[in-house]
Order: sequence, then C-alpha cells, then structure tokens
Amino acid sequence: MKLLRALALLTALMLSCLPTTAEYGDVVINNYSDAAGMRPVVFPHWFHRVRFRCKVCHADLGFQFKAGGNQIDMLKIIDGQFCGACHNGQLAWSVENCNLCHAGKPRTPTHVHESTLQKLGAAAAPPPAVAPPAAAAAAASRPASGGAR
Repeated sequence: MKLLRALALLTALMLSCLPTTAEYGDVVINNYSDAAGMRPVVFPHWFHRVRFRCKVCHADLGFQFKAGGNQIDMLKIIDGQFCGACHNGQLAWSVENCNLCHAGKPRTPTHVHESTLQKLGAAAAPPPAVAPPAAAAAAASRPASGGAR
C-alpha cells in the first residue's frame, strides 16, 4: 500500500512539471515569462470567480479588465500587490511554488483562452474611431453641407 501511494505521489510530481493546457476562461499571462526563462502563468479565472466577487480583484486589488493590462511581475507579487495580496502563504500558497502558476506552454501569448470575443473575431477588429468630445461638439455646431442651395 505504501508503494502504491509513493508511486501516485511520484506520478503527480512528474505531471506537475509538464505544461498545462489552458481551459475556457483561463487567462494566460506572458508579459515577462518568456524573457525570464519561465513558462507563462495560467490564471484560472473561473476558479477564483466562484470564490470572490469581481470587485475583490478588479476594484480592491487593481486588476484591469483586460488580459495583459497590468504590468505584473514577481517583485510586485512578493511585495503583496496583485496576486501577492492573497498568495502570501497565509490565505493561499506562496510564491515558492513556481509551477503552480507558471504552468503554461512556452511562447503562448497573453490572452483569455477561448474568449467569446476572440471566437467572434472582435478581438482582431480595430476599435471604432471616436472623435474627441471637443471635435464632436464643433462638428455638431457646423451647418450640414449638401442639400438645396
């Protein structure tokens, strides 16, 4: 029985070293990982979302609503910012367990995995041009061109 447990533990440890495939809704973060020789972070968004309201991370901790929108690095995390607010060894595991977060496939770009916007092609489309408020007000005050003279 002890041998079976030891084999199971060894297998689990070996598998934890392999890159993880992101699942629907996971955020893959690779702003600095490739350059540092680390695998990208796979952030399980829905795992966290079922435990916390959106405001906990996006208002209280300052995470932007855009994959890669924050310049997160290990120094900030160790200093208690972003992920480090919870992943401090008390509320959740600490930064010493690199492979728990840095589990993505190398050279995977920062993105939300299987995002609906990506599937619809909206992520690739440029945002619509919006005139600055002053330019829009000036255009509205000019008489319309064309028509009968």
